[in-house]
Amino acid sequence: MATRREVAQLESRMSPDDYRKLQSLFVDSCGSPRALSRAEFVSGALALVGRGSEEDYCFLFDSVALSQEHSGLLLDMDALKEEGVIDWPGLCYFLLLQLSEKAKRRSQRGNVPRWRPPRSLPSPHRDPIQKVVYVQSWGLYLSVSRGGTVGMWDRDLKHLSLVRTLSLHNSTVRPKHLWVTGLVLLHNLDKVAVSFTSKELCFYDMSSKPDFNCKYKIQGLKFTPWCLDYWADPSLLDQAVLTVGDIGGQVSALCFTSAQISLFESRWVRADSSGGASDLILWDELVRGRHRCCYVVSHQAHQPAWVRRVSYVGSLEAFLSCCTSPSSSLVVAWRNDSSGLRLTTFYTKRGVWDLDYHQQLKLIATAGMDHQVLLWNPYVTSEPAGVLCGHDGPVTAVCFMQNKQQLLSCSKDEVLCLWDLSSQQCLQRLTEVFPKTPEDAQALLFLHEEKHLLLLCFHCHLLQLQTHTETERRTTSHQSSVTCVLYNSLFRQVVSGDSSSCVICWLPDTGQKVTQFHRCHGNTPISTMALDWTQTRLFTASADGEVKVWDFNGRCLHRMNAAQGRHVHITQVLPLRRSVLVFGWQRMPCIFRLQSFTQTVVEPSEWRGGVQHGGEVVCAAFQTPQTLVTGSCNGEITVWNNSTEKVLRRLQINTGPNGDKTNKASNCLLYIPGRQNTSSTGGADLVWCGGSGTVTFWNTAHSCVLGQFTAHSSDLGPVVMTVSPCGVYLVTADKEGTVKTWDIQNYCLSATQRVTNEPPELLRTSRPHLDHVTHLEACLHGERLLLLSASLDSSVALSYLPGELIGYFGQEESWSLERTGLEHPLRGLEWDQKDRRGEEAETQEGKLWL
Repeated sequence: MATRREVAQLESRMSPDDYRKLQSLFVDSCGSPRALSRAEFVSGALALVGRGSEEDYCFLFDSVALSQEHSGLLLDMDALKEEGVIDWPGLCYFLLLQLSEKAKRRSQRGNVPRWRPPRSLPSPHRDPIQKVVYVQSWGLYLSVSRGGTVGMWDRDLKHLSLVRTLSLHNSTVRPKHLWVTGLVLLHNLDKVAVSFTSKELCFYDMSSKPDFNCKYKIQGLKFTPWCLDYWADPSLLDQAVLTVGDIGGQVSALCFTSAQISLFESRWVRADSSGGASDLILWDELVRGRHRCCYVVSHQAHQPAWVRRVSYVGSLEAFLSCCTSPSSSLVVAWRNDSSGLRLTTFYTKRGVWDLDYHQQLKLIATAGMDHQVLLWNPYVTSEPAGVLCGHDGPVTAVCFMQNKQQLLSCSKDEVLCLWDLSSQQCLQRLTEVFPKTPEDAQALLFLHEEKHLLLLCFHCHLLQLQTHTETERRTTSHQSSVTCVLYNSLFRQVVSGDSSSCVICWLPDTGQKVTQFHRCHGNTPISTMALDWTQTRLFTASADGEVKVWDFNGRCLHRMNAAQGRHVHITQVLPLRRSVLVFGWQRMPCIFRLQSFTQTVVEPSEWRGGVQHGGEVVCAAFQTPQTLVTGSCNGEITVWNNSTEKVLRRLQINTGPNGDKTNKASNCLLYIPGRQNTSSTGGADLVWCGGSGTVTFWNTAHSCVLGQFTAHSSDLGPVVMTVSPCGVYLVTADKEGTVKTWDIQNYCLSATQRVTNEPPELLRTSRPHLDHVTHLEACLHGERLLLLSASLDSSVALSYLPGELIGYFGQEESWSLERTGLEHPLRGLEWDQKDRRGEEAETQEGKLWL
């Protein structure tokens, strides 16, 4: 059969005259357009064009027919009643679509940042970090915490390093009572302004290194200032605005008219009565206009809510502010010539925690307490210009990438999302990379686009994310982070899903795309996927709490209402013969029974076994005939009789390979193929992986651990894994993109008196990805053992087992498995064939409900 690569080569060799010859095929003797059957098209094209093979034109016909069916371009209405016909507009549409997709791939390649592994910085702070700024004149980054500690950071080639620390001083309060609420850099004046809970604003001179000296102090504010912003006119540097938001719902702006000369008029400046060296300014005098070089404008549209964020946009001549009150979530205060303000108020369901403005797109982004990021046109209050859905918790920080049409957002549950603004889809979703922090900790984002640097602050912790350089970037298979990859043995295709809710089918023989399903769950990322026993149905799950059932023509057959309308994180879908199990957000399986699939919307049934876990069940594995094993986020492993839904026994993760306590959260459970009878003789039949890179081999019959080892560094967090169909290879991967292949053919085959901490033989270590590996799948394709790996770097890689890389799906240069000449012995294949015969028997029964 011809491949997409060979058809593409055929298209590239065809001249305009060849296409004119093809066009003549679609005109009858009377000059009217007509549709052609497969046989008519193939025979006519071979005769007229004179190049290409019959297989090439058969494949081209099938591709055109499929695209024509989805687009509805067939013009001959009588031909709609027939099956398997194409017309000239359909052929043109297909050819243009191929050119468009190729151009789109080239233009978008490299647009999604590729993050290096996160690096936790040694923090000098003990209190929550309130602000991070970059001082261009120094080439240093400053971080300030609630207690007044300032960290100075220098950047080498890859990482930030702490240069020195100092403490801010305020003569009004004692050091132990000092509480910093905000800081802003006055970049054109070599100063910083700092706000305190003592209702003061202090201006520190940074020109007198190594210490900050307080030059001015404003006292007498009515409410505690909570957030600050500074803007200077790039053409008139004397014109500057310092905006203050306070806990009384008031937004005030100090508008300076001679900032380069003096911020305040000297005749109204007093000595600090508390003995400090700073000059004292009273807020009331500023409000009354006593200082001719500065004046105050203000509004109280947010009362009584706290103002969470303020910003002055010079191009709009407007002040932006937000609060958590729904009625005044976002306020745009437009400046008038008379020094007054005209207010525009925006409503949201639960209020706004943060905001940002995109200078080129003229869009405001708000971080919603209702788990949504909203995009607003500042001139339209009736409805948002866009809604970004995908977070499972309140969004606490947003930040535009000003040089791109992209947005970063972070939620309270420590999930970082990267959004494409044109499509309003999630390109990347980073989880499980952030330090453990108090529940009330709010994320703080600092993006330095010119340096390709992102700093995330959680409480007192600093996390650095650095993007890879252009030369390090590789082929992308998707436009966003890939979350799951599967192998369909019936259609002999690879299926991958991503965070923009897109599913793509690929040919493993060439790496080329077969078909693509867009917006399977709207804008909500796909969290996991699964195939049914017959391999004819695809299950996709997302954070919207739904699991959808698809055929491979892109039709949604069922919508499984797993979370009853709630937004939850679904970690696994497990289709069985008479039911489908869904896991991730509750302490027992969510079960959908066979008889429920008579309706389009399917409701869950009651799990008869009840709650048997102390934490959320996040993973499971099934072994014929009726054994189900489930793992929870606190390390519990429970073995069930799936038929009766009763507990058979319990397993418990206690210690790591060196006797230390490990991160016990389960990440994956797999029965080892070919070892169904091994547990009764004392060997291991189940493999578990979780936090700290630990892999454990269990004997489920006797509820004991036989082997436990660290596959990846504990600093890299949870790992993902898969076992080859023959039960010979274990493959693990981490968040740095490293993949390891282990030989487990003879590992833990018999009972021992003590747990072995010796790892199995490591056959190969590779790094096919630049970012977190999200999913692994080992499969038997023909006579070859293959490994599929998906990553946050938006790529899906194909490798031979035990590890030679073949290529990346969607790359420009296709491959051909037939011509590689690389063969790998299928050791233990007799086990696999035995298991497959058993699965085939159950598959026939599974066809009854699908």
